[in-house]
Amino acid sequence: MKKVQYLLTAAFALAGATAVAQQDFSGPQFARYGETVEERAANIQASNFLAEAVKNKRYDEALPHLRQLVNDRPQASVNIFKYGKLIYRNKINRSKSRDEKYAYVDSLLMMYDMQAEYFGQGGRESAADILGNKAKEVLLYRSADREGIRNAFREAIAAADGQADPELVVIYYKNLCDDYQNDEVTADEVIAEYERLSPLFEGNAAAAESKQQFDAAFGLSGAASCENLERLFAAKLAAAPDDEAVLSQAVSLMSRAKCNSDFYFQVAEKYYEVKPSAETAMALAQVFQNEGDYDKAVKYLNEALAVETDPLEKEKLLVRIGIVELVANRIPAAAASVRQALDLNPENGLAYFVLAQCYASSAASCAGFAGQAAFWAAYDTMSKAVNYMSDEDESSYGNSARASLAAYRNRFPTSEECFFNELKEGDRYTVSCGTASGVATTVRSR
Repeated sequence: MKKVQYLLTAAFALAGATAVAQQDFSGPQFARYGETVEERAANIQASNFLAEAVKNKRYDEALPHLRQLVNDRPQASVNIFKYGKLIYRNKINRSKSRDEKYAYVDSLLMMYDMQAEYFGQGGRESAADILGNKAKEVLLYRSADREGIRNAFREAIAAADGQADPELVVIYYKNLCDDYQNDEVTADEVIAEYERLSPLFEGNAAAAESKQQFDAAFGLSGAASCENLERLFAAKLAAAPDDEAVLSQAVSLMSRAKCNSDFYFQVAEKYYEVKPSAETAMALAQVFQNEGDYDKAVKYLNEALAVETDPLEKEKLLVRIGIVELVANRIPAAAASVRQALDLNPENGLAYFVLAQCYASSAASCAGFAGQAAFWAAYDTMSKAVNYMSDEDESSYGNSARASLAAYRNRFPTSEECFFNELKEGDRYTVSCGTASGVATTVRSR
């Protein structure tokens, strides 16, 4: 049966060759196949034979036609390279020696390079897409060539001109981190590539999962240790102590690594001098808060607040001040700050979270029923916190907020205590003690 099929195919091919020979290829539409009519006829015939052979999985028969087209008219059709990839993958899988396999891998990769050269502009696949697929083939077939893998992915990323496929970037960066752990590259290179590639994920909501994988690879690599970062940036800043870009990179990476050395404090403060901003002030505030230096933390936040004009940034700064003041147990100052934030945005869940704790903390200083009643205001405010929290705030503070609601309910007065104070369920009540003094709430019993 196979013999019959082969004879039929050969007959069709002969008929096709005869038909090709009888056509007139002098028109401009055939120019891509050659300079002369004879060249065009030969290459069109080779193209037909190539397509027919690949379609019938006769890869050995297809190979001479592929080579003819690649050598004579690679610009004739993108299908030359699509068929070429199928042929060489088959040859790789059937290779009988390592040298034979490597030779076919070279040929496969050449198909990608030539496709990118001749059809990477304006085709269905961009040069970046083609080279990205080539990089994956390098990873598959040349897994031991670590430098070759890195170079192939870098070439593809560079070809994308700032629009690289996030998944491709993650594959490259994970391999780079593996190379660092195997002493193939230095920590400086891993850190530099993290900074270079991070902006590719910005403003791309669809790349959120890839960004998490990218960040995780960096964090797990071990390259971003405080010791490595300090060594790297100490040398850079010794050469250029006021370089804003270097200072920014140092603060960003050392903050992420949760460094708390004197060197980090000096760099962060230096960067704030060079470029004061709300973002830097909040990073510094976190550092000094962690160190228990609340006065210095609030100092930077207030300095940033004094010059900030963006309402959204002012809101963030005010909430941050409230958090620091709350941790420092300066309850009136904490409440005053988050109330200003709520004036800017009455739906700021984190501001309500801080304010509720201020109400609850000050209730302890109120005697008897007045102190218990303050927990009504604390509960109401924490309920708003839960309702208005963003996804990010929920992940950080949600459990604490819900636990606080239960704790506040347990501090409500009993029904008997409400009765003796001539109050019943649902009555309006104005808190008369503590930070919540003057806040209107509703009577409820424990």
